[in-house]
Amino acid sequence: MGAPQPRVDPQRDPQWRYLVRIAVLLGLAAAGVLFLSIGVRTVNTLRRLEVVEAERDLWQRPQDVLRSMELRPGQTALDVGCGAGYFALKLSALVGDQGRVTAVDVRPLSLAFLRLRAALAGRHNLVVIHGDATDAPLPSDLDAVLIANTFHELREPGPLLAHLRRALRRGGRLVVIDPGRTAASDRRERHLVASEAVHQLEAAGFAVVSREDRFLADPDGDAWWLLVARRP
Repeated sequence: MGAPQPRVDPQRDPQWRYLVRIAVLLGLAAAGVLFLSIGVRTVNTLRRLEVVEAERDLWQRPQDVLRSMELRPGQTALDVGCGAGYFALKLSALVGDQGRVTAVDVRPLSLAFLRLRAALAGRHNLVVIHGDATDAPLPSDLDAVLIANTFHELREPGPLLAHLRRALRRGGRLVVIDPGRTAASDRRERHLVASEAVHQLEAAGFAVVSREDRFLADPDGDAWWLLVARRP
């Protein structure tokens, strides 16, 4: 038998250390490419949101919607079904640094963009909640609640409306704006006419103070209605 060969410590082997360095560099390069790709996609999405919302400003009548909420600086508001923050960011600016806006949605990706946009804009008065507004922890004594383009998605609006009624202060406002049912409505979606929503709000204990069956028309020509109710 020959003499036993000495064992080589792989950590002291120059070739092994070279391969490790290459692997680490490749890993860092792959991570860099991934983060760069995510960054580019994020920036592109933010730019698309700006374009879409600028177009939406032309037909959505956002200032009239906000005016119907009768909010003042320092007050509190809730945006149900906030998405990426079209109305939530406007509400944040309206109530100012001394006020607070809570934005709720079930879509985590939309909320991720809302959080990013709020941080970039320095909107520290905006609280984002992921979940169903029916049982989400809401602040008490809210001054106003907005449900925009979301009411038709509610299969059972009663529990949500009861939850919102408890969260609103006496005299607080609930504003609902939604596309009405038309001949061109997508059969897969459930659209309501304003009279149906009035019945549901009154059944939940709200007093409807104004109703516009044709508040606006969207680019497709569909009419949207707007209801303003208050907690007695």
